[in-house]
Amino acid sequence: MRTLTFRAMGCSMLAAMDEDSPRAAERLASVPKWFEAWEQHLSRFRPDSELNRVNLSAGNPVQLSETMWGVLQAALKASQQSQGLVMPTLLAALENAGYDRSFEALADGVTHAGQKSLPTNGQLKVTLLDEASRTIQLSPGARLDFGGVAKGWAAHQAMQRLQAYAPALVNAGGDIAISGLQSDGEPWPVGVDDPMHPDAQLVMLKLGRCGVATSGRDYRRWQQNGAWQHHIIDPRTGQPAETDVLSATVIAPDVRQAEMATKTALILGSQAGLAWLEAQASLAGMLVLEDGQVLQDSRFEKYIWR
Repeated sequence: MRTLTFRAMGCSMLAAMDEDSPRAAERLASVPKWFEAWEQHLSRFRPDSELNRVNLSAGNPVQLSETMWGVLQAALKASQQSQGLVMPTLLAALENAGYDRSFEALADGVTHAGQKSLPTNGQLKVTLLDEASRTIQLSPGARLDFGGVAKGWAAHQAMQRLQAYAPALVNAGGDIAISGLQSDGEPWPVGVDDPMHPDAQLVMLKLGRCGVATSGRDYRRWQQNGAWQHHIIDPRTGQPAETDVLSATVIAPDVRQAEMATKTALILGSQAGLAWLEAQASLAGMLVLEDGQVLQDSRFEKYIWR
């Protein structure tokens, strides 16, 4: 087993290959370079990123790179699957809540006074003008932020590049892509952290080919005007989601779907979120509530390592 840890996209990253060879080490050494290239396209905190150039073009046609096009397609699919609860056009709402700089810069508790009037979601549209040339047009005032969708997409892409050489796992800040069982046929052990006790784990999962993601409002949070804010926006209100779910963990056929599902369940809240998970036959989920209660759908138990 070869592993590599590094930082990218404002998160701790891990890439693993179930092969102990120089070839595996060489391939793993390329993973941070891939993430750096993707981040240059996708980061809103880099002034010269493609994402910022696209956002400045709102109201006009703009051609996207393959990377940006791929992430946009993943974001639009997530919006469709979540019935509009996970959207890529919520940047103004994030900034309005105080998330207008990298999370590291928010660690000092910087607050921002006042709230701006935001456009309704119906006004924030992405029009796909030409698929062949990857040309889109944002409605005036619309700006993109891919957030966790970008991390899930990047984890999936990196896993696909590694799996040609050996069974692989890529963890992009809690968005985990797994190519399949390990070389000996055993599942990968994946721990789920306890949001109530950061140094402890709630469960250990046994996973093969799948994606798993955890989203929560316990880590990326800050104070604004004396009130705690977090980064998961409810597009129905344009505000950080008011929910009794502290964190959500979902196992899905791939990490992009898992990432979407964690946000959806968290925004919906415990009762509606658990019902939504139960209705998705391809998903298995666990919710940790702010009072410490842990809820699981009927499929989650089979993935727990006993």
